Amino acid sequence: MKNLLVTGYRAHELNIFNQKHEGIVFIKKALMGKLVPLIEDGLEWVITPGQYGVDLWACEVVITLKELYPNLRLSIISAYSNPEEKWKDDKKEFYHEVLKGVDYYASVSNQSYNGIWQFTARDELLFRKTDGILLVYDEDAGEGSPKFFKQRALKKQQAEGYGYISISSEDIQSIADDNNLYSDY
Repeated sequence: MKNLLVTGYRAHELNIFNQKHEGIVFIKKALMGKLVPLIEDGLEWVITPGQYGVDLWACEVVITLKELYPNLRLSIISAYSNPEEKWKDDKKEFYHEVLKGVDYYASVSNQSYNGIWQFTARDELLFRKTDGILLVYDEDAGEGSPKFFKQRALKKQQAEGYGYISISSEDIQSIADDNNLYSDY
């Protein structure tokens, strides 16, 4: 696998409303745990839609990993231009900080939000340009925006052998539990 789409929940779907939430650390550890073996197997590009939540936390993880794996590249492909323009200032600042570590940035549409077609076009491109997906999603925890990525990835997996890797809330909870277990010593 050379090109990997990484996405998942938006922050608000996880009831995370700022970058200080303790759960982000465990989500990032889960992402790192899945990415490192893929990088060591030849992963070259991590591509995200760049939405506020798992996408940007994955970007932070990749930016950190690029120090150990200098050939690793990071891309954000957004649905439309200036996706952050209506975000609160702290989220905008975080986004712009992440963009500094991105190797390639583009938007499918050069205009501001204009309709759902922009997301459809973005997703078409993301699936066409990647060999697999790493998806942070857990149906048992309730449906959310990643549901559509999962459905599409599984169809593509059956048809073309597209890679599908998931991180569930149980995976993240296990990392948090291990952390809490060892922090007592």
